[in-house]
Amino acid sequence: MYQLPKKQLLSFISNKDLYENVEAVLNIAHKATEDSERKLYSNVIDPFSALFEAMSINIKLSGWIKKEKSRQLQKTIQNAIGIFHQEILGSFSGWKSLGTGSVVDLVNEDLKIIAEVKNKYNTTKGNHKTAIYDDLKSVIKEKYQGYTGYYVEIISSGKKQFDKEFIPSDNRKSKKRPKNKNIRIIDGKTFYTLASGNDNAIENLYNILPQVIGDIIGIDYKEI
Repeated sequence: MYQLPKKQLLSFISNKDLYENVEAVLNIAHKATEDSERKLYSNVIDPFSALFEAMSINIKLSGWIKKEKSRQLQKTIQNAIGIFHQEILGSFSGWKSLGTGSVVDLVNEDLKIIAEVKNKYNTTKGNHKTAIYDDLKSVIKEKYQGYTGYYVEIISSGKKQFDKEFIPSDNRKSKKRPKNKNIRIIDGKTFYTLASGNDNAIENLYNILPQVIGDIIGIDYKEI
C-alpha cells in the first residue's frame, strides 16, 4: 500500500484526490488486462480481417492476437481517461463532478458553469456533438439558468487553444446549430486553466503522473 507524499504535489488538487483518481484508472487497466483473454474470444473475431492485417504487416496470427489484446486494453484505458479528467476537474475548488448518468459532467455554482468533458476530439461523432449542444441548451434552460455550458475536448485537433461558440453541424438537416454565446467549445489546456486558475495546470498534472503512478504500483518512475 502506498503512502501519500507529505509535500503537496499540485497546488490545485489535494494529494488524496490525485492519487485516488490515478489509482481508479490503474485498477480499470489491471482488470482489463486480466479479462483480455476471455473478452477476446467472447467477441466475434473476423478471421478474414485478422489474416489480412497480420500478413500485411508481416506478423504471425499469434502476434496479431497479442496486438489485438493491446488495442482493446488501449480502448478501455482511453474510456477511463475521460472519466479521470472529469473526476480530477471535479476535485478542484468550487467544482463538482456529477458522476455518470447525468446530462452534464461538471458544475461550478460560483462561476455559473456546467461542462461536458470528452477526452479526445475524434471520439465524438458529428451527430453526438449536436446531441451535446442540445443537452447543454436544454439543461441551461431547465435547471441552470444564466450558466455557460462548455463542451470540453481535452485533446483537441491542432495545437491552438480556443474558447468559442459551439456550433456543430446537424448532418441530417445539413445545417449548423444556431450560435449561442452561452454554449461553447473549449480545449483541455484552456479549460484546466479556467477551472484551476493555474495557466500550466494540465502540464503540471501530466508531469507529476509518472511519480504518482510509480508510487501506486510500487516502482521507481525514474527508471522507466
